[in-house]
Amino acid sequence: MDNSSENDYRALLKRSLVALDDLQAKVDALEKAKSEPIAIIGMGCRFPGGADSPEKFWRLLYKGVDAVTEVPADRWDVDAYYDPNPDAPGKSYTRWGAFIEQVDLFDPQFFGITPREAISMDPQHRLLLEVSWEALENAGQSATALAESLTGVYVGISGTDYSSNVIKNNNRNVDAYFASGVSHSIAAGRISYFLGLHGPNMAVDTACSSSLVAVHLAVQALRTGECNMALAGGVNLLLTVDGSIATSRARMMSFDGRCKTFDASADGYVRGEGSGMVVLKRLSDAMADGDTIHAVIRGSALNQDGRSNGLTAPNGAAQVAVIRAALDNAGVKPQDVSFVEAHGTGTTLGDPIEINALGRVYGAERDPSDPFFVASAKTNIGHLESAAGIVGLIKLVLSLQNRIIPPHLHFRNPNPYIPWDNLPVKVPVEPLPWKTRNGTPRIAGLSSFGFSGTNAHVIVAEAPVSEVLPEIERPLHILTVSAKSTAALNESVARLEEYLSQNPDASLADISYTANMGRVHFEQRLALLTDSAAEAGDLLATWRADNTAPGLISSSANIINDPEVVFLFSGQGSQYVDMGRQLYETQPTFRKVLDKCAEILQPHLEKPLLSVIFKTEGSNAQWLNDTAYTQPALFAIEYALAQLWRSWGVEPSVVMGHSVGEYVAACIAGIFSLEDGLRLIAVRGQLMSNLPAGGVMAAIFATEDRVAEAVAAYSDEVSIAAINGPNNIVISGVGDTVQFILDKLKNEGIKSQRLTVSHAFHSPLMDPVLDEFEQLVASVQFSPPRVGLISNLSGQLAGDEVLEPAYWRTHVREAVRFADSIQALYQQGYRLY
Repeated sequence: MDNSSENDYRALLKRSLVALDDLQAKVDALEKAKSEPIAIIGMGCRFPGGADSPEKFWRLLYKGVDAVTEVPADRWDVDAYYDPNPDAPGKSYTRWGAFIEQVDLFDPQFFGITPREAISMDPQHRLLLEVSWEALENAGQSATALAESLTGVYVGISGTDYSSNVIKNNNRNVDAYFASGVSHSIAAGRISYFLGLHGPNMAVDTACSSSLVAVHLAVQALRTGECNMALAGGVNLLLTVDGSIATSRARMMSFDGRCKTFDASADGYVRGEGSGMVVLKRLSDAMADGDTIHAVIRGSALNQDGRSNGLTAPNGAAQVAVIRAALDNAGVKPQDVSFVEAHGTGTTLGDPIEINALGRVYGAERDPSDPFFVASAKTNIGHLESAAGIVGLIKLVLSLQNRIIPPHLHFRNPNPYIPWDNLPVKVPVEPLPWKTRNGTPRIAGLSSFGFSGTNAHVIVAEAPVSEVLPEIERPLHILTVSAKSTAALNESVARLEEYLSQNPDASLADISYTANMGRVHFEQRLALLTDSAAEAGDLLATWRADNTAPGLISSSANIINDPEVVFLFSGQGSQYVDMGRQLYETQPTFRKVLDKCAEILQPHLEKPLLSVIFKTEGSNAQWLNDTAYTQPALFAIEYALAQLWRSWGVEPSVVMGHSVGEYVAACIAGIFSLEDGLRLIAVRGQLMSNLPAGGVMAAIFATEDRVAEAVAAYSDEVSIAAINGPNNIVISGVGDTVQFILDKLKNEGIKSQRLTVSHAFHSPLMDPVLDEFEQLVASVQFSPPRVGLISNLSGQLAGDEVLEPAYWRTHVREAVRFADSIQALYQQGYRLY
């Protein structure tokens, strides 16, 4: 083999090895994605007992509230259908259930639904819309920002009570909206339609396991990349007596209306209703996006009972298999799980099968002195059937957040068919601290079994410990509230006032940020400026009393179109020592951006940027007035300020600057990168600083034509540097000549004012640096502007000319047509306030 062939062989081998490495990296990434933890970043719920928020649901669980009541009169006539005889045909032997309030109320206009269409909508659809919206708000996700996103929707739903009611009434209410109003697919599809989501969407019916199956499918879709965020959960409403009659005939119902899960007296379950939704993201995405992570789904699994001792009977072997599969998917050992939220219906057949299955998995190789706990929220709020799984998931998340295992109700005499002495398991009958072992995360299991035979199990862990950033509190905060109507605004204010009064020490910074950034802003608006949560609560209370309060503004906004904003960046002369210090000390975004600018500028400046801007030991206030430092300092401060506004959701439609400020504007517009922008401005300032001093600039309070006439004879020494207004013209040039012109105009009664500058900018005195600066600009990578840029040179919206080095050469020399720029903004409909 000659040298050429050997070299070719070595090159081929090298390329092959690189290709294999790339292929292996892709395989590893795919394998990792299959088991990536999924973050729960938001929750919403409407559960019995007034638990219409996660916080209220936790209080119900912690206090051990039994939310079961007699059937409300607005559902059905319980006396007409009740018979204690379980064999009585057409009757229910229970008078009990767990219900939510005001299920008949709905605000269709909020969701863009006409009142006529709303009449034909199953209330389950309405409830899902409301709870999904609340879950997104809990997650700090502005719904309008999700339009066209790959956000999936997975809804567990089984009930058909509403359509049954309509049909019973001789189809009198069947109209054009009926089919979509009761379809289970539309229950999920309507959420994506309203929010404009493009991710997967499906309704799931596996009976009692529906909502947990929905969560499992959402987890899978996130892991495979079908969606980047997902809403998952379920709903169940009890609108007719039919379900209670059917379950009574099957002897599924408890005679006393209580789920006495794992107790010797267990004789069936009690039906419950409500809805719950969670917002899910891949953990890596949630951490990168700075989302609040409530808990993490480590793994999940589904299977089917197959043939058992009856179509609707549980299968212990299948339960064991699905739990083991979930643990394997999560990469978790059974002994690491310390709490299991059981399916726990409280049936004579089901309870022993479930506990034995849990014991076979979670009890294996477990130290008897370290038992796991098992409980069921069905003892609090009944069996929510298609929404039962999401109840258990939200309960686990709340328990992990509070590090408390809430009590399991109605457990007095352990079921004798369960071998308690042989199983390392305990049932908590009072709130217990959820302890951890050796600093490992708290991990729980969750079961949900459908009477169709579909079983689901999910492994849930507490959120990873996030980096604790130093507490940075700005002196004042803007807190906003908005709604679609005055009445809704008042209700929102009342809820916020109640929360603030109960939590006066809460972080107003966090509350304000979420209210401002994690919400949709509607027409009716209220904003207040304050320094504490306690004062904010007082101001809201004052406003509710008489619609006025100091530092509080309320008004109606026109939101047909998003407001258009102009960012204006000032020029040289606006600098002062310690500018931006308070922002640097209180705003992490501003500080991060300014630090980055300082790092980029380090090779271009003799003195560190921050030592020039801020007064420190050994610094000199005069450094900032040296144009070599003035220009990059102004650029960095203005760029950091713009990024701070953008981090708050304020995006410019148009940008413009005054002289040096146009470099920042161009950078924000995307014409060149931050690195190139800082390099340009640093060299620009240095070139100008190296020019001989002695130039003069002065503002003349006369028209442009009059000033142009006055300087015309001295064009090789003096020129117009800026047209700031109809009667505010700046000239620049050789000192003696400028003064001569000023004196001549003074004799005509025209006033002027000399400016404090180091050099005569935008004058013939800049000519010596133009060639070198243009060569530097030629090395910059330009891109078309992403937002409009008003040009200093033309005073009009810039075109492709700003992508040429010649433009920036001329920019150094020619006048800043600021007045024309402002006029151009007015012509495009912008106004200054």
